[in-house]
Amino acid sequence: MTFSSAATAATPPIREQRSELSATGTALGALGMAAAVGVFADLLHLVSEVSPRIGPVFEGWSGSVDGSPLDAVRWFFGDMTEPLFFKSDLAAAGLLTGAVIAWWAGRRRKRWAGELSYGTGLWPWVFASAALSLALSNAAFGWMLDGGWQPTFVPFVCVAPAMVLVYGGGLRSCLTGAVLGAATTTPLALLLIPTLSAPLGLPAVVANVLAMAVGSAVSFAVARKLPWLAPQAVERRKTTTQTGHPASGPTWKSDTLWAARRVLKDFTETHFFANELASAGVILGVGAAFALNPGLPSYGSNLLPGILFAQALTSAFGVVLWREWFRDGGWAATYASVVSVAPAAVLAFNGSWTSIIGGALLGALVAPPVARGIAKRLPAGYHPVIANTAAMAISTAVALPVLGLLPH
Repeated sequence: MTFSSAATAATPPIREQRSELSATGTALGALGMAAAVGVFADLLHLVSEVSPRIGPVFEGWSGSVDGSPLDAVRWFFGDMTEPLFFKSDLAAAGLLTGAVIAWWAGRRRKRWAGELSYGTGLWPWVFASAALSLALSNAAFGWMLDGGWQPTFVPFVCVAPAMVLVYGGGLRSCLTGAVLGAATTTPLALLLIPTLSAPLGLPAVVANVLAMAVGSAVSFAVARKLPWLAPQAVERRKTTTQTGHPASGPTWKSDTLWAARRVLKDFTETHFFANELASAGVILGVGAAFALNPGLPSYGSNLLPGILFAQALTSAFGVVLWREWFRDGGWAATYASVVSVAPAAVLAFNGSWTSIIGGALLGALVAPPVARGIAKRLPAGYHPVIANTAAMAISTAVALPVLGLLPH
């Protein structure tokens, strides 16, 4: 979910100015990373057969939150990875560990660290605002968990971090984004799930991401009227390292490396981290949680391996299909299907190969161009997270009925 360097741009300025991306190098890197994640997913499937099945499971978790502070804290951290369909506190530990390492290494100009929060230097404020908004959502609506799962996670990946990236760091933007996010997105999700998703037979993710889009639009409309906020030109930190082509220019090898890292970054783009180390951390964290007890991650569905592979595959397809949009400092919402169509399809059709491959391909075909089209029409000062989340809702609502027509 991109930031706006001047609060008006549709996509972030990418540090590496990539004048050309070869089809061969891009495909090799992107599909190679998808294959690597696929091998990891296959190993997880094998490990699950001999899992010791120790530790908590997802079933009954929501109902225990009110009476157990420990379960409430676990739910809070689980919310941090629910946008990825993981819902695991151990996965959240991996996510945050990777992000902290990337932050530490980036400040020391370590090339392997990649960039964090688009090289703005605002990651601490981005995370603080998102975490506070999540805490407010849990405090305000956590009492409803007695009746079963509720979308308490939605503010973590939309209004709050986007507000920081548009209005800059500091307590004013941090607190304003946190409050507006919790006050708009969670109530909208609670309303849209029974009135939109359920009647149409669509998964709850459609209501959740639509709530993010509408809530973000409302929040930025309100923010424009607040006298203590003013859009700022968010500059990249000079301490961040470049991960682009060498001075000699692009080669298929550098394109391969770039594409592989781009696929990995897509796993934390929705968190506004967009960092390879944070992504590796969350993947390893949820993998460890699944190995310990397959009944916890991904709502206890036992479908985490299929979800992981579908997510990597849809990102890889998107990076290859829309590679021209990354040229000359451009960007594409290749992550959009990673947190919507691809995992939703796996869950909806019980992890069939049709759902894994078909969901990955349809998501990659539909979500990025829809997001791009909407982003171009946003008024100045409205963060493109609005377009990206709207594209998630549209593409999921379109793709899943189409997939339902295929054999599984």
